[in-house]
Amino acid sequence: MATLKSLKLRIASVKSTQKITKAMKMVAAAKLRRAQEAAEAGRPYASRIEAVVASLGARITPGPQTSKMLTGSGKEETYLLVVCTSDRGLAGAFNANIVKAARQRAQALIAAGKTVKFYLVGKKGAAVIRRLFPGTIIASTEFAGVKQIAFEHAAPIADDIAARYEAGEFDVAYMYYAKFQSALVQEPTEQQILPVPVQAGGGEAAAGVSAAVEYEPDEEGILADLLPRNLSVQLFRALLENAASEQGSRMTAMDNATRNAGDMINRLSIQYNRQRQAAITTELVEIISGAEAL
Repeated sequence: MATLKSLKLRIASVKSTQKITKAMKMVAAAKLRRAQEAAEAGRPYASRIEAVVASLGARITPGPQTSKMLTGSGKEETYLLVVCTSDRGLAGAFNANIVKAARQRAQALIAAGKTVKFYLVGKKGAAVIRRLFPGTIIASTEFAGVKQIAFEHAAPIADDIAARYEAGEFDVAYMYYAKFQSALVQEPTEQQILPVPVQAGGGEAAAGVSAAVEYEPDEEGILADLLPRNLSVQLFRALLENAASEQGSRMTAMDNATRNAGDMINRLSIQYNRQRQAAITTELVEIISGAEAL
């Protein structure tokens, strides 16, 4: 049985932890609004450029001059999984859910006889992937010192992925991140980024355009500029969604931790008071027994 001193020390320790978790919850709540606004502001542009690329891709007839980012490599043997996680922990199941989605896809591809490689953005998924899929990480990037994600952080990563794709290091690329829904809900999302998926019958309808559109100079010329930019924009959107999801998940996790600490303090306090009362009662009995003996 724990002594009164050990219980007192444990209560003090849990109270200190509770102060920390409460402070972290308040900080996450303060950061969440700005991150949420940035994520919501980036969605329309990312969705629009994705639709325009799909529209242009559906209008052209692939040829020798058509970008490989649209037509693909002609095979589907090597897959690159771009896993976007955070650089900090204490965010509940945020990172675990993203890694789980990528892990399930990787296991399915390996079972089908495909080769899988990983490109990590953020360090929290590295340990699990390195343990489960040793030797498959081809690159990793961290943003530990970055306070707010900007487009210039995403562009070099997208350029590196595009260069590796052009060099033939992989045939298909998927990206994994958490789409922000609310502080309580962050949805792990899988998105194919290379080659750019083009739906049959796209045309202007794919871009939400009902009128006939004439492009200048031509579709392939525009795509040559839009395809690399689209990759950067999609990656930037994923990073913005992740930033909002991370803060929402951390706020919820720290709120739960603060409540759990409060419940533990109550239980320990009851246990402490009971043992203290028992000790006092024992001392009184000993004093009374000693007085009667005299």
